[in-house]
Amino acid sequence: MTTILDALQKGTGYLEKHGVESARLNMQHLLATVLGCRRMDLYVNFDKVLEEARLERLRDLMKRRAQGVPLQHLAGTVEFLGHEFSCDERALIPRPETEELVGVLLKRAWVEKARILDMGCGSGVIGLSLAAHLAAQGVEVVLADLSRLALDLARENAARLVQKLEGADLRFVEGDLFAAVSGEFDAIVANLPYLSVQDLAEVSREVRHDPEMALVGGERGTELMERFLGECPARLRPGGMVAMEFGAGQEELLREVALSRGLRDISILRDLQGMPRFLLASAP
Repeated sequence: MTTILDALQKGTGYLEKHGVESARLNMQHLLATVLGCRRMDLYVNFDKVLEEARLERLRDLMKRRAQGVPLQHLAGTVEFLGHEFSCDERALIPRPETEELVGVLLKRAWVEKARILDMGCGSGVIGLSLAAHLAAQGVEVVLADLSRLALDLARENAARLVQKLEGADLRFVEGDLFAAVSGEFDAIVANLPYLSVQDLAEVSREVRHDPEMALVGGERGTELMERFLGECPARLRPGGMVAMEFGAGQEELLREVALSRGLRDISILRDLQGMPRFLLASAP
């Protein structure tokens, strides 16, 4: 008989052997996924015996995790600002830094019936989190992406949050940047691809499970973001703002691009690790 504690200890060793970082934490999450419980619940059930069917599923998840499949894909969900979102290979796995960016935006004062664009929305975590927070104010959020698969995932996540989104107007648009987007916005928010072609060759095996089109922003990494900043001024309402995430060492170039396009009040914010990570700017 295998108890939860047995599985945790043996599984941790197995994942460590296969180079998985934070192996014990990973095993806790895998066990919680198989058992359909919270990770903290494991500690009061260490002596519980696992049925063979659950052991079989656990072994399969452990094998796939050892092969580099991201934990979030195995669990099928990810938590983002207190909401649970579906997560799979159709879109980028949400990063903690993106949570930080949305957290900054949630602290701002918003006009009634604000119009927000989530550019390159992926799974929709940015736009849907903002929509849930501002639903009572009649917010309209447009979620745009080049990937039809990512938009499908974003729609599924909207369905997961349907009760929290009551009062918000959501629109999903497929196209290259602003090509299929109409109108002006009070805020345009983006976490666009910012890796270079060279960067892609050096990412972890887990990151390789993200769609390449969600990772690579061009030969240098910044080309897509430069295009985005160039088109933003014409799409902002008076007093509107741009907020975007970027990669290491890209802040000065993007600041110069934003300035050259007429954007004002440009600021670079650091993430919790102290790295320059976010650009905020106002309409010309």
